[in-house]
Amino acid sequence: MPSFDVVSELDAHEVTNAVDQANRELSQRFDFKDTGARYELMEFTVTLHAQVEFQLKQMLDILKLRLSKRAVDIACLDAQEPQTTLSAARQEVILRHGIDQETGRKIARLIKDSKLKVQASLQGDKVRITGKQRDELQTAIQFLRKAGIEVPLQFSNFRD
Repeated sequence: MPSFDVVSELDAHEVTNAVDQANRELSQRFDFKDTGARYELMEFTVTLHAQVEFQLKQMLDILKLRLSKRAVDIACLDAQEPQTTLSAARQEVILRHGIDQETGRKIARLIKDSKLKVQASLQGDKVRITGKQRDELQTAIQFLRKAGIEVPLQFSNFRD
């Protein structure tokens, strides 16, 4: 039976490259000279450090631009509220990856309610879609792309 997996993955290497490029751009921009503004990457959390909150907004735009140029979907960004003190401001941006149980159930429910002749099953942080014909699976992929799910989806492990 043909099948494929619905996943939400981030390429950690591309994220690292995008953060490095953003740091390089900050060091070259005139409005950020000698301000101590920087990006820090820990696992899948980027911390923005600046002097004032206005700079954080500019830094977030730079980060989004660099991530999109490195083919990382910016829909995975979850920007937290900025924290400001008298001398500094910082903001955490969490990069969501993986399909949690709630989103997995939502995908399975959408597939079941769509009346397509395919079945969806949760398998950890991915959803496996199986069907009898390849055309039905391709229809399911198109349906999920248009469904408007809040995490970026990729379709992998297509087996005939």
